[in-house]
Amino acid sequence: MGNYCVGSNVNVLPSVEVSQSPEEKFREYLASRPRAQRYTTQQRDMVKYIFSKHNHFDAEELIDEMKGEGFQVSRATVYRTLNKLVDAGLLRRINLGERTVFEHDYGYSQHDHLHCEKCDAMIEFLDPQIEALIRSVCSQYGFYFTGHTFVVRGLCAACNRARTTKRRLDLV
Repeated sequence: MGNYCVGSNVNVLPSVEVSQSPEEKFREYLASRPRAQRYTTQQRDMVKYIFSKHNHFDAEELIDEMKGEGFQVSRATVYRTLNKLVDAGLLRRINLGERTVFEHDYGYSQHDHLHCEKCDAMIEFLDPQIEALIRSVCSQYGFYFTGHTFVVRGLCAACNRARTTKRRLDLV
């Protein structure tokens, strides 16, 4: 397997060179809308906060964390802004069944995820063989490839060890 990242604040995936900061890119996105939109203080706080760390988060976690750190954010603004950040190419939306999480898209290479269904850990990995296979299949069907989301669901090593240990104890 290629590069990987375990945990929410570690990033060993290759970064991608970008010409603008996330704030500049979002401000440009808002200005380019059919009806130009203001870049509000809440939006600015959100963009700075989100891009100050590398983790996977859902909207409710973001609201709780930001409020816990003293930011004034409304639930409606957070949900609307997250959608705009996805549309602007700054965040990627990952559906995990009933839960939707977000991660940085801007400045990060295309990568995939292992999702532990027990502890909710997200393990990021990059495997050139998967990328080559996807490109080959797309070429075979004349399909224009713009990106993908690949999430493997199961148990992480720690949860699998705990499950195996528990099963052995049940046999005693």
